[in-house]
Amino acid sequence: MKTSIKKILLTGGGTAGHVTPNLALIPGLKAAGFDVHYAGTHSGMERGLVEKAGLPYHCISAGKLRRYFDLKNFTDLFRIKIGFIQSLFLLIKLRPAVVFSKGGFVSCPVVWAAWLCRVPAVIHESDITPGLANRLSMPFVRKICFSFPETEARLPASKRVMTGLPVREGLFNGDAARGRELCGFDDGKPVIAVTGGSLGASAVNEAVRGGLNRLLDDFNVCHICGKGNMAPGGRKGYRQFEYAGEELPDLFAMADIVISRAGATTLFELLALRKPALLIPLGTAASRGDQILNAESFEKLGYCKVLSQEGLTGAILAESVKRFFDEDKDRCIDAMKRTESVRAVDMVLDVIKRLAEL
Repeated sequence: MKTSIKKILLTGGGTAGHVTPNLALIPGLKAAGFDVHYAGTHSGMERGLVEKAGLPYHCISAGKLRRYFDLKNFTDLFRIKIGFIQSLFLLIKLRPAVVFSKGGFVSCPVVWAAWLCRVPAVIHESDITPGLANRLSMPFVRKICFSFPETEARLPASKRVMTGLPVREGLFNGDAARGRELCGFDDGKPVIAVTGGSLGASAVNEAVRGGLNRLLDDFNVCHICGKGNMAPGGRKGYRQFEYAGEELPDLFAMADIVISRAGATTLFELLALRKPALLIPLGTAASRGDQILNAESFEKLGYCKVLSQEGLTGAILAESVKRFFDEDKDRCIDAMKRTESVRAVDMVLDVIKRLAEL
């Protein structure tokens, strides 16, 4: 039973994957009686998403945390220090009952400040292997929520809680007819939705465009290519978007199959929507390899097939898509339907409420 309104400070940013799970929690947090605030960077994509959701937004400085030598590490350390001081003042001003972090570089100063102010903090790890920001935050939090069973062994037993990954309720309200109308797809061809994540993926974009002639023989293609990555000109059966916000539920609803990177947020959204996917995970040259592990985990469960980015061409992609659609799509859908739905939003909310003593 609610006795009073308590504040919660959410944080996380850099990519949509560090923001949208936070947004998925907002209706439940408000229903539980929380006054919800958000801490993010001045110019990060999280600001637009959060302000659109109508939350009070507090800007703090953030520096990138790198696992390699770079001269920018020295200037970014200064930004992190400023962000920590700003976070301290913010925590003192707001006096939240709990802090919830979804990761990203902006989150560390907020979590550290919460520890110093004796405010209980929770972090959520989406991927199989914890990211650097979460690893630096772990000693200072009460609980660590996580998504993949494989992650359990990598977390301290006293703090870990497997919750799954919160998925926005609005994604389930998509309408396939609206999606087709939005894209101008007026024939009976099946639809491929292509997404490289909120920032796009150049290798995926190039492969799709390189194989477009062959793909359009059998499919309509809806291509979410990332800001600044739109190709000139247009073709029947091919529709591009820099970013899909309000349109995304409709675009996913009309999709027969999805070509995607293997960020955890996207994977769990596709699982919740029962959308079979051909995954092209980001390789180790540009990441710590978390997407490869995520994709392998989902492939073992039968939810998807994985295609390596190495040596990927338009012809290889087009051939792989046709084979996936003809031979694997239905098996993937059946495997996802057999999976018990995890009420991740409710489980994360329960962790938060217990720490806030609601």
